Amino acid sequence: MTNLTPPPPKKFLDTVRDALRVKHYSLRTEDAYVDWVRRFILFHHKRHPAQMGAPEVNAFLTNLAVEHHVSASTQNQALSALLFLYRTLLQRDITAAVAPVRAKQPERLPTVLTKDEARRILHQLAPRYRLMAQLLYGSGLRIMECVRLRVKDLDFEQAQITVRDGKGQHDRYTMLPQLLIPVLHDHLGQVRQRHQRDLAAGLGAVYLPYALAEKYPNANREWLWQYVFPADRFSRDPRGDAKRRHHFSEDSVQDAVKAASAAAGVNKRVTCHTFRHSFATHLLQAGYDIRTVQELLGHKDVKTTMIYTHVLNRGGLAVRSPLD
Repeated sequence: MTNLTPPPPKKFLDTVRDALRVKHYSLRTEDAYVDWVRRFILFHHKRHPAQMGAPEVNAFLTNLAVEHHVSASTQNQALSALLFLYRTLLQRDITAAVAPVRAKQPERLPTVLTKDEARRILHQLAPRYRLMAQLLYGSGLRIMECVRLRVKDLDFEQAQITVRDGKGQHDRYTMLPQLLIPVLHDHLGQVRQRHQRDLAAGLGAVYLPYALAEKYPNANREWLWQYVFPADRFSRDPRGDAKRRHHFSEDSVQDAVKAASAAAGVNKRVTCHTFRHSFATHLLQAGYDIRTVQELLGHKDVKTTMIYTHVLNRGGLAVRSPLD
């Protein structure tokens, strides 16, 4: 006899996750947004979001700023998650009514390396990490943009990198340093050999963004779609349980850069993002136009890029001390 029992209704947070996947958000953003929705519900004693609105969102976001002293970026992420919830899932746009007490935006200047410091740190890195760090410094990439690069994103003829789905889900072009072209050719030769071994073992598929996997069923095994920096091991995709070789872990690169900075004797707090700051500052020091630097970095507003002009003026705003 056929079982006509309907499947149990989905949990609310699962429907939030489904909505994020339909919009093709990254797994990291998906996890973060679902967690913010969960915290919002718990803050209001497990009331359903459909029974709440802008006043409850304001109360939650204000509590984050006033009681928990979260950073402005953290509060903004929580705001984005809740606006997505109401606009996309609950079909209510509450944007105009949301006006919480805002977390204070810290006025910090970015840490910037001198060219000598950058060279010393790069010299201390093992070859696999050095190549990634050289792309961060030489092309202005964010660490996630670097580890997510695919073979097709590298244009050796034009000495150009296509950065896809950067911050804000925007694509952009940036430079591919001439110095790295032969190094990348050698690196990709090794990656391709391993990819061919994976194919021979019946594996070799890679995650494809959006609905490309359904539209082009065999593209996930094609060379052009493979990651430039693949992981050493296979892993299970939490969104589909497929066994794949994901991209290299950004945390491993962060740890390597931190250790290399200490070994190089650089007395600054150096992260992968420090190379991006240094890229922008050194271009401006070389006399390049700030609009050009803005485009290479992928900044939406030139005001964001303007911070590097303040970095250029450090040391008493370029005023000579009377003691000197």
